[in-house]
Amino acid sequence: MILTLDVGNTNMTGGVFQKDEIIATFRMTTKIPRTSDEYGMVLFNLLHQNQINPADIEDAIICSVVPDVMHSLASAMIKYLDIKPIIVGPGIKTGLRIQLPNPQQVGADRIVDAVAAYELYGGPVLVMDYGTATTYDLVDETGTFVGGITAPGIAISAKALWEDAAKLPKIEIAKPEKVIGNDTITSMQSGLVYGQIGQAEYLIKKVKEESGLENLKVVATGGLGRIISESTDAIDIYDANLTLKGIYLVYKKQNRRTK
Repeated sequence: MILTLDVGNTNMTGGVFQKDEIIATFRMTTKIPRTSDEYGMVLFNLLHQNQINPADIEDAIICSVVPDVMHSLASAMIKYLDIKPIIVGPGIKTGLRIQLPNPQQVGADRIVDAVAAYELYGGPVLVMDYGTATTYDLVDETGTFVGGITAPGIAISAKALWEDAAKLPKIEIAKPEKVIGNDTITSMQSGLVYGQIGQAEYLIKKVKEESGLENLKVVATGGLGRIISESTDAIDIYDANLTLKGIYLVYKKQNRRTK
């Protein structure tokens, strides 16, 4: 079994793969500082809760956009799983060509999303990840990472509303039945969700125009991506585990012998 970890700014998502199939997923918050022993115990407990014996984990790979947690997290895997994990970063084999002036600036999460979208669904493809930020990344038919777009995520926008406007309450992010809200909560929900739908449709349209790729496939992922993808025909596929699948595909390209 191979353990994959996606370390985002808000949450850390784990996946366990066996014979190319994802057999378990779990999440924990990234924002709580933890020692290597704490990470080790949390990982042990989460694996057990998913009926997985930690001794059966043969290897591990981490994709992270949060450098501060990496020493403790990697140390936990070495101490508790007897595995030195692969870290997705510069120099690692991905199978993508990155056609940018500074390829090192592309986040590891965006790379693995692009790998998964291209290999699983074909190119050209636009992959959208609804995480802390909302990202759009374009991969052409040859597997070249052409570029992308970064926008504030839905949760960031919501937090800005209730933290910076004194009379606006903290609300659940949900899609109201109508665009025109009839109270403060539904008006905020409408702006957040329908605003993201409008953003997605406009940016997808512009990417197709600028790239000339009218046959572009659009794939979305991320916790809040389901709400958006279910509300527009501009998104072709929603894959909740796209990032974990991408991490696993990158792992396979390293041809590393398991313990």
